Amino acid sequence: MIDLIEISFQARAAWKRLVSTLKSNWTIEDYPIKVQFHRISVDSLAFRRKPFPWTATVINWPGMFGGGDTRQEALENLKTCFERFKATKKNLPRPGSKVPIQFAPNARVSLHAKLAKDFTVRVLGVQWAWISDESSLADFCDEETNHKLIQKILATYDVDVSDIPDGNLADILDRIARKLDRGA
Repeated sequence: MIDLIEISFQARAAWKRLVSTLKSNWTIEDYPIKVQFHRISVDSLAFRRKPFPWTATVINWPGMFGGGDTRQEALENLKTCFERFKATKKNLPRPGSKVPIQFAPNARVSLHAKLAKDFTVRVLGVQWAWISDESSLADFCDEETNHKLIQKILATYDVDVSDIPDGNLADILDRIARKLDRGA
């Protein structure tokens, strides 16, 4: 059954790709969209990131997403995401085509590769994680605040990062590295 659903999505994508050759200024309506309802478990309500019962995505375009409490809200959020993308990018991908996943840059984190690996294990409690320059403590913590991880950083590296409000990991690694360099 799942294969038939995927085939129908890909057929919709192929149709939108074919039709897109007739114009060049595409809107969200020119893209193949998948709208889904997801049952929300009681357990997921305890997490920091609120789960959306409705999602709308562009087929074959990872990251082009809208979520909401209603089908209409999910579609509106998808449209907002699309318009924001369109305003900041030169070229849109052709409707229906497969769009490769693009990762955020990690140049700043890469400057502290050994520290980032140690931090991942000792603070985040996982053996491996891909950390970008835009990653934050919230990406690795489902609690309401970053307090526990901030305390763990203080205990592990003797560095206070409580004044980094967004919990940006590149900023945190920079600060830890500066302290370690001074101490060496």
